[in-house]
Amino acid sequence: MNSTFKAQILEGIPEHLPAPKPYQADINHAPKRKAILSKDEEKLALRNALRYFDKKDHKILLTEFKNELDTYGRIYMYRLRPDYKMYARPISEYPANSKQAAAIMLMIQNNLDYAVAQHPHELITYGGNGGVFSNWAQYRLTMKYLAEMNNEQTLVMYSGHPMGLFPSHKEAPRVVVTNGMMIPNYSKPDDWEKFNALGVTQYGQMTAGSYMYIGPQGIVHGTTITVLNAFRKIGKEPKGNLFVTSGLGGMSGAQPKAGTIAGCITVCAEVNPKITQVRLDQGWIDEKITDLNELVVRVNKAKAEKETISIAYLGNIVDVWEKFDEANIHIDLGSDQTSLHNPWAGGYYPTGLSFKEANIMMANNPEQFKKEVQKTLRRHADAVNRHTAKGTYFFDYGNAFLLEASRAGADIMAKNGIDFKYSSYVQDIMGPMCFDYGFGPFRWVCASGKPEDLAKTDAIACAVLEDIKKNSPQEIQQQMADNIQWIKGAQDNKLVVGSQARILYADAEGRAKIAEAFNQAIAKGEIETIILGRDHHDVSGTDSPYRETSNIYDGSQFTADMAIHNVIGDSFRGATWVSIHNGGGVGWGEVINGGFGMVIDGSKEASKRLKSMLFWDVNNGISRRSWARNNGAVFAIKRAMEIEPNLKVTLPNNVDDAIIDSL
Repeated sequence: MNSTFKAQILEGIPEHLPAPKPYQADINHAPKRKAILSKDEEKLALRNALRYFDKKDHKILLTEFKNELDTYGRIYMYRLRPDYKMYARPISEYPANSKQAAAIMLMIQNNLDYAVAQHPHELITYGGNGGVFSNWAQYRLTMKYLAEMNNEQTLVMYSGHPMGLFPSHKEAPRVVVTNGMMIPNYSKPDDWEKFNALGVTQYGQMTAGSYMYIGPQGIVHGTTITVLNAFRKIGKEPKGNLFVTSGLGGMSGAQPKAGTIAGCITVCAEVNPKITQVRLDQGWIDEKITDLNELVVRVNKAKAEKETISIAYLGNIVDVWEKFDEANIHIDLGSDQTSLHNPWAGGYYPTGLSFKEANIMMANNPEQFKKEVQKTLRRHADAVNRHTAKGTYFFDYGNAFLLEASRAGADIMAKNGIDFKYSSYVQDIMGPMCFDYGFGPFRWVCASGKPEDLAKTDAIACAVLEDIKKNSPQEIQQQMADNIQWIKGAQDNKLVVGSQARILYADAEGRAKIAEAFNQAIAKGEIETIILGRDHHDVSGTDSPYRETSNIYDGSQFTADMAIHNVIGDSFRGATWVSIHNGGGVGWGEVINGGFGMVIDGSKEASKRLKSMLFWDVNNGISRRSWARNNGAVFAIKRAMEIEPNLKVTLPNNVDDAIIDSL
């Protein structure tokens, strides 16, 4: 093992400051954040940053950190970036007293792998602001704590800051993570800008701040299911038909790959040249086009020849919608996955400005930038409306497109003035077809780092699902078939970026049986340690009225009890680490979401924990969805109660519409 790597981990914050690191222009960096702090608040931000360091270093670091704050709008502590390569090493290479802690170190480094992270030097994994940490001192200190931890301690993470190791017990989580848990009245977008600049909170997104991101693969499967079911909804085959969307960043980069797996023509616009080239190099897109006229010709050819192809347009999505309208190109499916939860800080770019010009305006003239974004949103909505009038099926992809378009005054509202003109994909597709039945994004990581372990787990998972499908009720046969097809093609689709990881949609039965099969294989020495997890975008993990819980119609979509219950329940049922965040996916103040990680090692204790925790992790959400009178969830929770005698859930009594209407 590289002794320098081990020594740097154990060193934590160095006693002697490392030399300053040069700014690497070839790395994809976060945009400059707007200046939002008063002079006194700038001093407070500097005091907060310097408290990580010995007084002897304060004078030299004060000037450096002040320059970072002025230049980038944040204090990242670039000097402290480690010298070693950032990637998920085999678990055996981490200096640790606890195997569980070593697994968490592996996952943290995977989140910051240059092939995975959107802005690796700013510790941002995806979504423009989804941070693992706020600065490099936090990273170094956290890794040191994890290296020192034993199995009777718990590390408490306070919005990126490692509060410290606390005595606990073997069955307790090794790490408890919170991100952005603001007092409700202080959860507006500018509050994030201010308190993040002060260094006292961070935006953990969903799986960035919980160390469970596995690259775009994490959303490819869900997007594939969405695209397949969207075509089913409109009664068309994907072959030769067109899906238009935008965004090629950390999460949205999955869209063209998912379109290809589904079998359609995908056009995905992106304004950032670097990330577009990355996706081309990674094979997540087939072609890159920079000219609209050329794009029209290419799409017409793909339609005529019924190709399956993914095309990136380097430019603004609004120009694509408008050009396709002018050229009378029929769009079958339309959506958007730019980071509109973060519209004023790089999540969405206005037309009429180059990428560079927009970034300059964003930092130096934020009010004008906001006006340009909102003007573009109005144009965007108008163009979408023209296409839907011709038969396009458009859905919001849970990125707050409809929400921000409505705030911009776009023609996006339904006739009642309350609802949006278009449904979210959760309302139309994922909610009723997957979440209500308990199907969501279960994932695992092979801690050995061996591709052969991943291949073996794929085979194990496929065998388990095929066995379950034999006796599954008709209501979930399609979900089972889609996932078996997915896992059989997973190796061929070259989905691994970073760690040797896999994702598939499974219900509570599937998750528990797959995990138990893994645990038995580990016990037999067939594979090595496995790390289980999921996306927070799941059945139970997230309360989000404009995405995950948008198909809840009893009024409770604006409550967050489910996500809080989820993380509390996971923590005492055996999770290795748990996390709860504000802001993931759809915007700061718009969502609360929780997640977990679980290390399984072939032991009887791991078997007991995984059965208890995975059952709760799914059925907590199904019970809430059934109480909201969602038919699929009522079916699923009744079935769960038949399987588990100790489960007793309050069921709703439906009221005839005629009785209510008679009032």
